[in-house]
Amino acid sequence: MEIKAVQGGVTAAKGFYASSVAAGIKYEGRKDMALILSKAPCKSAGTFTTNIVKAAPVKWDKAQVDSGAPAHAVVINAGIANACTGQEGMDYCSVTAEAASKILGVEKDSVLVASTGVIGMQLPMGRIEAGIEAMAPGLSDTLEAGHEAAKAIMTTDTKEKEAAVQVEIGGKTVTVGGMCKGSGMIHPNMCTMLSFVTTDAAISKELLVEALREDIKDTYNMISVDGDTSTNDTVLLLANGMAENEEITEKGEAYEAFCAALRQVNETLAKKIAGDGEGCTALFEVKVVGAETKDQAATLAKAVITSNLTKAAIFGHDANWGRILCAMGYSGASFDPEKVDLFFESSAGKLKIVENGVALDYSEEKATEILSQPEVTAVADIKMGGAQATAWGCDLTYDYVRINGDYRS
Repeated sequence: MEIKAVQGGVTAAKGFYASSVAAGIKYEGRKDMALILSKAPCKSAGTFTTNIVKAAPVKWDKAQVDSGAPAHAVVINAGIANACTGQEGMDYCSVTAEAASKILGVEKDSVLVASTGVIGMQLPMGRIEAGIEAMAPGLSDTLEAGHEAAKAIMTTDTKEKEAAVQVEIGGKTVTVGGMCKGSGMIHPNMCTMLSFVTTDAAISKELLVEALREDIKDTYNMISVDGDTSTNDTVLLLANGMAENEEITEKGEAYEAFCAALRQVNETLAKKIAGDGEGCTALFEVKVVGAETKDQAATLAKAVITSNLTKAAIFGHDANWGRILCAMGYSGASFDPEKVDLFFESSAGKLKIVENGVALDYSEEKATEILSQPEVTAVADIKMGGAQATAWGCDLTYDYVRINGDYRS
């Protein structure tokens, strides 16, 4: 099975169109609304925030996915989250879907909505409806249209985030592509992140839902920027079947190929979020190997990427390995610290710094060089078995406080 990375995002798969506009929701001088439309009705799957405080769009989208109704379109706005907005916020989801339904000629219950931004503010519905009307004529299946949509959904992100791959299934080329946003309020168990993944694969609703549910465990749920789980976290997966492969209705070679393609897109997007954490200077990857179980490895890896002391050390290019062992020690997972080997690696090389829980006579200069790269990995071998897990985060910088100190203004 060969999975080929290709250019593009949400418009890479057949039959998907995108558009974007500067609607003036909160920002000035930039686009802040995006629209995704499928030429054919889609099977939909979604995963949503575990925060008890759920934004109105999360509730709306979960109801749409659970209903089994075909999905046709997604309307997204940046700047205002439509969270903690009561019944008025829920009514605005309905108004948004109704406006898109009339303008696009699709059923109201086929329209999904998503919002990101400041909590507690009501959406300016006149601008939302005008934005939908303005975007409809500009819908295009070009890669540029998808790229502009990815830029329009950003909040504190410093760069747009897209990915797309192709894989052969049943003699047909199937494409999976997506875009996401996320920079702050990011923590495992879904994050202030929105991700929209599209595919032209023909696959049953049941398997589409299962594929996404299983995949997020190793992708979006393995990232953290600041330990805050948002009210708006949403991942939507839409499949329109236009690749014309024989519909995937049972697990087997075709399903595994689809899952592998989905994994590559979601992992790429997840890493882009972690690497664009608010104020960060480096993507910080933690691999735990030699674990007894995958859950044990995941618990240990996530404890390290969420440790503020470790994140600060990565920012300072300081090989303070004691902070890593400390974080592993309070994770709740059992292991023998006197058997742990630790390594740092990056494009500047790989260095073993701890063996069996004790520091080696390593070069601090080389360690600093390794930790000064834009992507840094820590590997912990706990020597208990053959399981492993990887988590992604970022360093903690002065700019994180500055950005979040005046976010509402």
